[in-house]
Amino acid sequence: MQPLSELLCELAERLMRHPAAPYHEHAPRAEVERICAEHGLPCKRDRFGNLLVRFNNAARQRPVALAAHLDHPGFEILRPLSSLRWLARFRGGVPDAYFRPGVPVRLMPAGISAKLGRRQGFDKTFEIRASQPCHIGPGFAVWDLEDFAVQHGRIYGRSCDDLIGVAAILATLIELKRERARTNVLGVISRAEEVGFHGALAFAAGGGLPKNSFVISLETSRELPGVKMGQGVVLRVGDRTSIFNPEATRYLAEVAGELSQRQADFNFQRALMSGGTCEATAYQEFGFQTAAVCVALGNYHNCAGRNRIQAEYVSVSDVCSMVDLLVAAAGHMPDYARLTAKLPRQLHQMLREACKNLPGTAEAK
Repeated sequence: MQPLSELLCELAERLMRHPAAPYHEHAPRAEVERICAEHGLPCKRDRFGNLLVRFNNAARQRPVALAAHLDHPGFEILRPLSSLRWLARFRGGVPDAYFRPGVPVRLMPAGISAKLGRRQGFDKTFEIRASQPCHIGPGFAVWDLEDFAVQHGRIYGRSCDDLIGVAAILATLIELKRERARTNVLGVISRAEEVGFHGALAFAAGGGLPKNSFVISLETSRELPGVKMGQGVVLRVGDRTSIFNPEATRYLAEVAGELSQRQADFNFQRALMSGGTCEATAYQEFGFQTAAVCVALGNYHNCAGRNRIQAEYVSVSDVCSMVDLLVAAAGHMPDYARLTAKLPRQLHQMLREACKNLPGTAEAK
């Protein structure tokens, strides 16, 4: 059987070789569909172009919905200015200081080399100058960075955010199928997250997910103090906007704790990852019980030191721990009530002890 680390790197490479931007996720989406077909995983598009992948070996079991997105910050081409010049608007969260004239970009889908030109107006609209005439009208542009590389236990590339999350969903489903696990899992792979969770909101509001779904949002998230790359998956208790469901987070923590006792190489962390807002906030606000996991990300949105555009990177071992946790969480869903009841039982036991011991010392002596 192929080791998990090899499977993850293979899936990540296949996805990350396809540049994408908000509303221009067609190439990585098609790769997801090919991967699902190869592994016999039912996959369908909704009317918004999102993907829903299923592994259902226990139809009556509560579904676990694993959510990630296909897009990455990039440029939307607005119109041609000449055969070599194009007007483009940047979509996604990158500070102004990174948009320096001369930064290399790539016009897609033809993959033509180009450079960022001068700003046009006050929003993030720029001129892009191509190195040669572009005979196929470009629809979008991306930073001209390496698509994918593995070095010293890390994956580097333009769009770890969030194609690593998508790869983790696919790896989880493949692992569950290999194990013939008795579980009900949905891969919820959305579009246009970087411009306001458009795909996730369409999923959440459109009735495509069972309302009793236990949603787990998967992300790569900016490395913050207290979280170390290489020290395992992060149980994300909240983001910049929201705190996620305490019971759902407690369930993942209980599963992670049990898994760490059985598997020596499994590590996890727990933190409020406040660097940005993730899809978990969207699903939670539309009534789904929601938790989140992530891995620490270097060069978030390609923003490196000294205002340089560079590849993002994550730890392979962290992503493996994410998949290990998701496989275990899906498999333990029949134990959800038992695991989430541990803390209330402990607190009630402590209350009984308090009621027994406190009265005798209530009065000052």
